[in-house]
Amino acid sequence: MLKVGLTGGLASGKSFVGSALESLGCRVIRADALGHQVLAPDGEAYADVLEAFGSGILAEDGRIDRRKLAAEVFGHPERLQLLNSLVHPWVVRREELAMKEFARTEPDGIAVVEAAILIETGSHRRFDRLIVVVCSPEEQIRRAMKRDHLTREEVEARLRHQWPLAEKKKYADFVIDTSGEKEETLRQVRAVYLALRSLPQ
Repeated sequence: MLKVGLTGGLASGKSFVGSALESLGCRVIRADALGHQVLAPDGEAYADVLEAFGSGILAEDGRIDRRKLAAEVFGHPERLQLLNSLVHPWVVRREELAMKEFARTEPDGIAVVEAAILIETGSHRRFDRLIVVVCSPEEQIRRAMKRDHLTREEVEARLRHQWPLAEKKKYADFVIDTSGEKEETLRQVRAVYLALRSLPQ
């Protein structure tokens, strides 16, 4: 089985590319969804995150409100680092279990882990190949404002806390640029998929 990392930046088009790879037959494992699972009341990180950040991060139903939690760490690198240290090991463990199960059922398959900060955490080293999804900074801002209902200033502030896409590209085996029409992005995805399929397992 081939293990592939899929990353990019805020509103760069990772999810679109991930869905396209899935439609071509890849097994896509979404780190964000696993993050939701480990922060759920019965999740592995729930108690530690609640202890670290207090009951102010809870919604009325006792679940962790991710917006409230984000407000606790945004602009505070040391608090973000603490949160990552509590959540990421469990997410990675779930990723590895999912890949192991997929390898058992489809030894010739391609497993893709879609995650925002693979490179920043050093997790990209776990993969055979790395895909980095990019678009123009202006396109990132426009998409994030529309999708997340944020102001331009809020989006720019978030982008300042991420590695620039130009920096992430240096680590890529494949770069997919989503700045253009969707059909052009899909053409690039198909080309990358065929290149991955041609690699020895």
